[in-house]
Amino acid sequence: MTESNLISIAILGGTGKEGKGLAYRWAKAGYHVHIGSRSADKAIVAANEIKEMLGAESFVDGKSNLEAASEAKIVVVTVPYAAHRETLESVKDELKGKILIDVTVPLVPPKVSTVQMPAAGSAAQEAREIVGNDVQVCAAFQNISHEHLLDNADVECDVLVTGTSKEARAETIKLVEAAGLRGWDAGPIENSVVVEGLTSVLIGINKKYGSTHAGIKITGAKRDS
Repeated sequence: MTESNLISIAILGGTGKEGKGLAYRWAKAGYHVHIGSRSADKAIVAANEIKEMLGAESFVDGKSNLEAASEAKIVVVTVPYAAHRETLESVKDELKGKILIDVTVPLVPPKVSTVQMPAAGSAAQEAREIVGNDVQVCAAFQNISHEHLLDNADVECDVLVTGTSKEARAETIKLVEAAGLRGWDAGPIENSVVVEGLTSVLIGINKKYGSTHAGIKITGAKRDS
């Protein structure tokens, strides 16, 4: 395999379960994935784990969050909400002119099954305030369990994508589909409050019904594919 001609993707907080799951899916699809972390050493370990799963020909490397963000065309943030602002402020100068996909959910322990949104309305809207208008911000993947992402089986759950422009949402949906999932344009970034809030609802459903990966699926709407 020669060097990937697909766009490069940085996953900030890519050593976590959700980040590693997305890295695995995109690397499997042929993207060059930069796993970012506050510790470059931890990012390198995570990258090597994914390479072992996919083979030496996959394009995955580990870097600091700042290095990963500077080298990628699209940046994905998968950090816990407690690290959300700090992470974005540390890389915001490297995000100008790029698309930022925010996977963060504003969970506030111990009541993680209760919806608790920040003053900005949602984590994605908060991200937009932090990074400024030179960055297109989308929200996606909040309702997909990492267990699905690290499994090669087909995933029945859909992904709702909100964002600051139709173009950014369309690019994000391409990555959703590259990960083997079905994405839906769920409208402007303001709608991310609903998408993020659903995560707490799904956590509650998991607890009540003894599951680990409840998700959502859109029905009644027709698509070309």
